[in-house]
Amino acid sequence: MSARAVVLLSGGLDSATCLAWAQDAGLACSTLAFDYGQRHRIELEAAANVAHARGVADHRVVRIDLSAIGGSALTADIAVPKGRDLAAMSAAGAIPVTYVPARNTVFLAIALGLAETLGATSLVAGMNAVDYSGYPDCRPEFVHAFESLANLATRAGVEGARFTVHTPLMALDKGGIIRLGVSLGVDYAITHSCYDPASDGRACGACDSCLLRARGFREAGVPDPTRYSPLPKA
Repeated sequence: MSARAVVLLSGGLDSATCLAWAQDAGLACSTLAFDYGQRHRIELEAAANVAHARGVADHRVVRIDLSAIGGSALTADIAVPKGRDLAAMSAAGAIPVTYVPARNTVFLAIALGLAETLGATSLVAGMNAVDYSGYPDCRPEFVHAFESLANLATRAGVEGARFTVHTPLMALDKGGIIRLGVSLGVDYAITHSCYDPASDGRACGACDSCLLRARGFREAGVPDPTRYSPLPKA
């Protein structure tokens, strides 16, 4: 019987690639999405579509209202930055306003709980420290610290299980992520990355996430299937 894993699945490019990576590694995957009060709720539909397309039998959505604490352009009435260049996105020490306080800590904690109930010891997440290093909860140091917590704070850990947080994209740029996903058969047309989409689901083409996504497809030499309105500036 295959080892089990819980994969954080937002419906975006990175998490879809992580799911494909986990399946390719022979892991039996349960996927977990979060309805956390985000303004880009279309990602929940994308997550369900990705899970279905990849043949996942166990896809779950957990509701957590992080808009109750706010503090982010993704959960509060704060403008999403638009039209920033790569230098502004990656400026040393600059944590963007799209950072959601404690989001990855909360998400991984719930994934850990699910993993323990399923008898799984692998968590898979799309943290990346190369193309977008402004988020403190996307660093290797955070992942290693959470692994230590997981093994200390669970019955399974006390009884000898050892949890691992797999972050296969940590050292890849967006072009590398896309090339990996294409090699694993990921359908990027059904993924969604935009922080501020239109009501019909079209990506804004100007937020940091859209610009990084578009740049990644260009660098990978892969046609970008994203529906933008308007098209991102090269």
